[in-house]
Amino acid sequence: KKPFSMPPFEGRCLYVILLMALYWCTEALPLAVTALLPIVLFPFLGILPSNKVCPQYFLDTNFLFLSGLIMASAIEEWNLHRRIALRVLMLVGVQPARLILGMMLTTSFLSMWLSNTASTAMMLPIANAILKSLFGEKDTSKDLNRENEENQASLQQNKLYTVPTEMQFLASTEDKDLAEEKEVASDVLSDLKKEEEYKTNIWKGFLISIPYAASIGGTATLTGTAPNLILLGQLKSYFPECDVVNFGSWFMFAFPLMLIFLLMGWLWISILYGGINLRGWRAKKSNIRVDAEARAREVIKEDYKKLGPTKFAEQAIFFFFCVFAIMLFSRDPKFIPGWASLFAPGFITDAVTGITIVIILFFFPSQKPSFRWWFDLKAPNTETQPLLTWRKAQETVPWNIILLLGGGFAMAKGCEESGLSVWIGGRLHPLEGVPPPVAVILITIVIALFTEFASNTATIIIFLPVLAELAIRLKVNPLYLMIPGTVGCSYAFMLPVSTPPNSIAFSSGHLMVKDMARTGLLMNLMGVLLLSLAMNTWAKSIFQLGTFPAWANIHAENATLLTTAVENVTLSALNKI
Repeated sequence: KKPFSMPPFEGRCLYVILLMALYWCTEALPLAVTALLPIVLFPFLGILPSNKVCPQYFLDTNFLFLSGLIMASAIEEWNLHRRIALRVLMLVGVQPARLILGMMLTTSFLSMWLSNTASTAMMLPIANAILKSLFGEKDTSKDLNRENEENQASLQQNKLYTVPTEMQFLASTEDKDLAEEKEVASDVLSDLKKEEEYKTNIWKGFLISIPYAASIGGTATLTGTAPNLILLGQLKSYFPECDVVNFGSWFMFAFPLMLIFLLMGWLWISILYGGINLRGWRAKKSNIRVDAEARAREVIKEDYKKLGPTKFAEQAIFFFFCVFAIMLFSRDPKFIPGWASLFAPGFITDAVTGITIVIILFFFPSQKPSFRWWFDLKAPNTETQPLLTWRKAQETVPWNIILLLGGGFAMAKGCEESGLSVWIGGRLHPLEGVPPPVAVILITIVIALFTEFASNTATIIIFLPVLAELAIRLKVNPLYLMIPGTVGCSYAFMLPVSTPPNSIAFSSGHLMVKDMARTGLLMNLMGVLLLSLAMNTWAKSIFQLGTFPAWANIHAENATLLTTAVENVTLSALNKI
């Protein structure tokens, strides 16, 4: 009787990954619950022991992400994000094209630090208030049409009035006046229709620009969106010696790309939806638009006044936010020694920096402290509220995303330990002849299309191991393929289901799928081309992409040894059968 024999380790790991990919794409289970499957399946299938799987859910990368989420909670708690947004809108002006630019700049800046979903959810109510002040309620078009029909009917009735024959001369004059009045009315009607069409387009342009700016802005920082952190975590898993990607180096690469893409996207949305009129840009604005812009200006000013004077807590949060960003940038900027060089090498990471700052938020007072009780024993010693309470952090931090990140890191560890990543690399021979610049474009297109239908986080978890092995097969720096894949999965613009920000904007009821599809198609193409440009220009010097690094060579050698070991285990199992 033949003893029971399990499939090779690669096959078992592949089964787990395909199962998780299916659940992530169909959402048969909540995304975070699916991310917990490696804790159960890897030990049962003999892929990884539990003591190697569970630590992947709380790597230092997760704590870097957690520090960003806690800082975002403090910013939202004291409405600092709303003050920044309204201030930017006051500065850019109230012309539709400028307002769209202001909305996109503000949303992208907030999305660098807050989650994309939170940035979109915060900016849409502001956009709706401005739009209502510009154009009134969206349903007023029906009332305008009804009034126009009534005016037309009254004109037709006026035309049928009978006139006495004695007043023939006056009658002919009246007929001319009526004809002229009818011409004027038809002109007014056509102007109203044009104004209504303009209003609808601007409304769509406003709503569609906000989720797009959130997706673009999230790519600028490592903590801006989950896929960026998954790249960092998987780099540490596959290539432990790789230390070129950190908060500062990523910002130097991604921030210029974000600004260029944001400007190009603004021009495209403004031209498509009438914010910028290329044919009549010198034409004088109608009185209706001038009055509407004046009302919008007043609404923004009024909302800003409602916030009141800047509170001590807002000033404190802003100070700690600036310290948070500066310390992350300057820890190890690569082109000069960072402050981390003052300590033992390898001991201080971005996670240490982030957690250090956010811990202060839990005990720093939200009101200006008074030292009167030091000198007056009778002074009341009242307890002051800190900038952030744990209860607030517990309610606002999306803990499910941290589990999702952990699931991705556990999956990557399973691929590495089981030899699946090497097995996948062995099946990529047909792609070895593809020039690397072409491979970058193809990878970005494939991932951008895939992420239109699947979660960005799930997409990058599935694709990064393949891209790492493909890079080793092509003998190029793995970052040359892994970075475009990571950024490309944030470029999901074509469908409402592509990202939560798209869904939030679509749920307003003023957008149709075809609006997102036609706008998002060119946005995707622009993103692919700009990302390819960035990877072949300034990214090469930042990440040393022109050479095949030593840390990738070490991985290739280890992979060869692992392949031999796996083959020996498989052969011995077959011999027993």
